[in-house]
Amino acid sequence: MVSISPKDVSPLKLQGYLQSSVGPRPIAFASTIDLNGNPNLSPFSFFNVFSSNPPILVFSPARRVRDNTIKHTLMNCEATKEVVINVVNFDIVQQMSLSSTEYADGVNEFLKSGLTMLPSEIIKPFRVAESPVQFECKVNQIISLGTEGGAGNLIICEVVKLHIDESILDEKGNIDQHKIDLVSRMGANWYSRSNQGLFEIPKPLATLGIGVDQIPDFIKESPVFNGNDLGMLGNVESLPSTEDITIFVNENIQVKGVLSSADEMKVQQKAKEFLNKQDALSAWKVLLAKRV
Repeated sequence: MVSISPKDVSPLKLQGYLQSSVGPRPIAFASTIDLNGNPNLSPFSFFNVFSSNPPILVFSPARRVRDNTIKHTLMNCEATKEVVINVVNFDIVQQMSLSSTEYADGVNEFLKSGLTMLPSEIIKPFRVAESPVQFECKVNQIISLGTEGGAGNLIICEVVKLHIDESILDEKGNIDQHKIDLVSRMGANWYSRSNQGLFEIPKPLATLGIGVDQIPDFIKESPVFNGNDLGMLGNVESLPSTEDITIFVNENIQVKGVLSSADEMKVQQKAKEFLNKQDALSAWKVLLAKRV
């Protein structure tokens, strides 16, 4: 057995050990606003429920390991003392992942991830309309756990109202664990789906995805693609060049055959096949081939 003293490894390495061994962890999809009313949306896997009476949820935005800066969510919670915690299920997991991208201050992650801002009833931050359960919360206390990169900040939230999508309820009015289809965080790029097991999503930290807001309407409005598909398409750093598209089409006989058809739906379904294989760049090449 390997024995390690926390101070003998880098904070990044230690973080990897902790996140890979303590899981699966539920995800708090936290929606906040700043003092000027600008929305912010970000996921956190250091999260759980800690009390039912009063109803208390706790999540922890950690100081960034790479540069010891703090996240907008923490600053907003400190300033407004309000947050909506939205649960994440499989239907929105790709969009949730995209929202974790480190966009610049002032960028609306709702727009970038293609999620819908739904007004709350008691507090000011918006809810995520696509989330199956949304908790409007008042921030009771924030406890700083340290001053160095990787240090957490426990945000203790009291639920003042919760909203449940009726489609996830059973005949007795209870939440059906199959219908809610929750996902949770593991180590590295791995997630766990409550009723099916492990799956992987590349972590969008090294680059900035173009965002769902930059996807053409003919794609966003197509019945072929769901929210997760749009999340994958929005997570590419840039669109393929005309040259790359031409080479791709010439090297793929099946794709060339589909493109020769006048049926746009067949083209989109071919792109969907690539998305099902987690290959968003090839999907973009198929979708754009007739438009370059």
